[in-house]
Amino acid sequence: MKPLKRYQYERYAVLCKLAYPRVFKHTRYGFDPGGQRIIRNRSGKIMIRVLWSSHREEVIVVFKGSHSPSDWMINLAVWLKSCENFSLDYSIHAGMYYLLQQESLPARNEDKLGLSVMARLESILFPLIRKGKRISFTGHSSGGAIACVVADYVEHHFPKSVKRIVTFGQPAIGNWRFHKNYRLKHKTYRICCDIDIVTFLPPIPFIYWHVGKLLWLYNGRIYENTPTIIRLGRSFISWIIRPFSYHLMSKYIRNKDFFDDR
Repeated sequence: MKPLKRYQYERYAVLCKLAYPRVFKHTRYGFDPGGQRIIRNRSGKIMIRVLWSSHREEVIVVFKGSHSPSDWMINLAVWLKSCENFSLDYSIHAGMYYLLQQESLPARNEDKLGLSVMARLESILFPLIRKGKRISFTGHSSGGAIACVVADYVEHHFPKSVKRIVTFGQPAIGNWRFHKNYRLKHKTYRICCDIDIVTFLPPIPFIYWHVGKLLWLYNGRIYENTPTIIRLGRSFISWIIRPFSYHLMSKYIRNKDFFDDR
């Protein structure tokens, strides 16, 4: 598995952050003027951005995380739902399955009515793949979890078409069969930051499983594939001692930039 380079990390992280505002000037980041397609959810809100340029092989698909009260309510649907409709031999979080199956409202005049989010994304990606493009997926929170399932779906239909998957602060999404049958373990990078509680969700041991290579950004270092129980233990200790850590002189030295030169 190739290491994730700093410029790649920064590129995907910036795109994930910029996916949340309603307006995103994609041409500022090297994409063609016509190199963006938007996929909306059932309420007409932007859920996914597909970005590309004619002179690059890579297409980047960016998934938003939960960004409304209704989305957070959907996250509570923690039972498992079979992905037979996607021709995938495993089950995933029922709420996130619904997000992919919900109707996608048109974003362009030529968009057809009645398509699901997954079907609309397929109608955009598959023609690009047939033109020789390779697809990278990224997303934050629940968007990162959904990105893994969609990437596996695309790889199922077009082997070797997926370049990489990079997720930030994602919860687990699938059962053991998902963990076992996921095709892209060697191309998936799961970024966790410090004591991010969402990365431990859903809190149901041995039912939900993560996939890919874990990169844990903790205490100024990157830890690879730290077992969940160890990460949880260290995070719990950090939660307990965090108020006292602000008493250390290192914190006072670090905050010297708050003062003007006099």
